[in-house]
Amino acid sequence: MAAAALVAVGFAGMSPASAEGAGAHSGSTTAARNASVVRPAASTGYFNTYTTMATLGNANSCYATEGFAVGSSYTYSVKINGDENRAVIYRTRMSDGSTTLMKNGDNGTTYATYLGHANDVVLSSTNGNYYMFIVTMKAGSTSVVKLKYVSTTFYKVGSYTIKYNGTNHSMSGVKITSKTSSTINFLFKSGRNFYRGTLPLNASTGTINLTSAFTLDVAHAKVNGKTISNISSFVTQGYSYRSNAIYFPMTYKNVSIVLVYRNISSASGTINAASDLSFRITSSAYPTLFEIESVGVGPNDHLWFATNRKTSSSDTSHDGVHYFNGYTA
Repeated sequence: MAAAALVAVGFAGMSPASAEGAGAHSGSTTAARNASVVRPAASTGYFNTYTTMATLGNANSCYATEGFAVGSSYTYSVKINGDENRAVIYRTRMSDGSTTLMKNGDNGTTYATYLGHANDVVLSSTNGNYYMFIVTMKAGSTSVVKLKYVSTTFYKVGSYTIKYNGTNHSMSGVKITSKTSSTINFLFKSGRNFYRGTLPLNASTGTINLTSAFTLDVAHAKVNGKTISNISSFVTQGYSYRSNAIYFPMTYKNVSIVLVYRNISSASGTINAASDLSFRITSSAYPTLFEIESVGVGPNDHLWFATNRKTSSSDTSHDGVHYFNGYTA
């Protein structure tokens, strides 16, 4: 269901305001959405407020939001249980926030047992069919799992081994940078290190051999013109790739930031974050945790994201799907 959100837009040069500032819970989501449309949008600046479009449930005791991906009409959010032996997928319509728990077409349940930590997701289409590639954060033959999805039903159709320098590795992020008639070109990440790998377009099994691509410099990255003194304490999550740029979320307690890195196709060595674009949410409404798990740019050019949000350590009812106000890619 959709939740209320503040509509103020944070541009560079304005004083920062958390998304849960004064009046954050007084307006409707519809009003917020309409107000966001008429305000000027920008592709550079500093953005620190958001609109919530949906809250995510906890079906099958899956309380932790992990992987997230944005399609043409829907977002897809994966949540897992504490033992990482069950994962559920929620589909959210971006136009109105309506959310559906997806069904496992292989056995009729609403969960999968093979997605592990499911830390990141990338969507792909081939010959009119739609797929998800999910990194499990496991080393071995299920490092990456491929699902086919039809409306709100998914099917397992592939799994792959990731190798780097001849050794099995797990990865925490995955995106597709390009495809040919025979090959998918992936960009994987582990922490702040990125790797390139390929896979035959229609392969259902196999090995993805990685080559080192580049490393992100986060220590000198600036958010609203300033570096973050405790940036080494921030945890990396999934990420987004769009128009030769990476959107890279990081979290520390109730603070989440998104850094942007450009010119990815030619990147090598250590690369620096953009100085003219940054995002931050400092949440007073969710003081225990405001964790952006991953991000993605939608067809309306909003920057969407999925969260784990907690008012207390026992809170399990506020995970959601959102987008940053005022930003267009």
